[in-house]
Amino acid sequence: MAKRDYYEILGVSREATEDDLKRAYRKLAMKYHPDRNQGDKDAETRFKEVNEAYDCLKDGEKRAAYDRFGHAAFEQGGGFGGNPFGAGFEDIFEEMFGRFGGGGGRGGRRQASGRGADLRTMVEIGLEEAFAGVKKTVRVPSSVSCDACSGTGAEGGSGAAQTCPTCQGAGKVRAQQGFFLIERTCPTCGGQGRVIKNPCKVCQGAGRVQRDRTLSVSIPAGVEDGTRIRLAGEGEAGLRGAPAGDLYVDVSIRAHPIFQRDGANIFVRVPLRMTQAALGGSVEVPSIDGGRARVSIPAGTQAGDQFRLRGKGFSVLRSAARGDMFVQVSVETPQNLSPRQRELLEQFEAEASQAGRTSPEAEGFFARVKEFWDGLGR
Repeated sequence: MAKRDYYEILGVSREATEDDLKRAYRKLAMKYHPDRNQGDKDAETRFKEVNEAYDCLKDGEKRAAYDRFGHAAFEQGGGFGGNPFGAGFEDIFEEMFGRFGGGGGRGGRRQASGRGADLRTMVEIGLEEAFAGVKKTVRVPSSVSCDACSGTGAEGGSGAAQTCPTCQGAGKVRAQQGFFLIERTCPTCGGQGRVIKNPCKVCQGAGRVQRDRTLSVSIPAGVEDGTRIRLAGEGEAGLRGAPAGDLYVDVSIRAHPIFQRDGANIFVRVPLRMTQAALGGSVEVPSIDGGRARVSIPAGTQAGDQFRLRGKGFSVLRSAARGDMFVQVSVETPQNLSPRQRELLEQFEAEASQAGRTSPEAEGFFARVKEFWDGLGR
């Protein structure tokens, strides 16, 4: 079955920016995450597709190779972490000009290709959890070491692997194609160089089986949206006892109904009645740690004025320091006035216009407007 186009999987165009890719990945990863779709095999498949597509397109070199060669760029490279141009591309030029960068024997590459794939998942937390730190559990569909053969791939866990008869242990086979000598991964041993004489009936000699795992992730206080946490060795199990890959957990922080965050600082918007702003007073506002703070509002406060509360902001990652909280004021114009309230406001307006200097900003603005028109002779 042909693989779907990576851009189509993420629902983005080929001109998509890094931010476009990240937004699309987050949206789809949350939609198809196994924790939200338990027992839904189709959602699990889509989740894996989304991760595979993003793994490729977020990497500039891999994306360039994919744009030029499509999925064929990775068919010989072993997937995540493999050569983005495929083994054939490298080997063509190796025959003509020598290995890229010099050195690097094939044995080391075969061992690396046997390493388990890295996995990626996402966890969503609230702003309060990001402030205090939290432990979350994630469910990860992955390959784990086969219990029946202890990860060896051999039936009963016994019996050593034998040298592959096709490639004689090289892990690769060569074929002449016109002028070029092409080297490809051995189809018999999958690049391992060795084959199991009596393969395990449970894992078919791979040394690993598919199984969902539940892991606990510690998210530190002060974590920011988009932070990636690495759990070493918690990715897919390697082939026949090879090292496991790593698990990367992307942290997404939900929007908060009261607070907005900017680094270590917290912003909260507080609406004031017109009379509160004119006469002054105090208001009580919440802080991110669950406490309360009282802010003094001086008489004549204007919309947009900002008050700073030091040390009431966000925790700084892996530090005892804290940012500040900024209270931003908006002045609300009264609505649905009663006849008496309207009468009082009209009286206030009439007296204010006679007294002057009650609205210095407005008076200054209209004075400048008058000067402007006078200068134009109007």
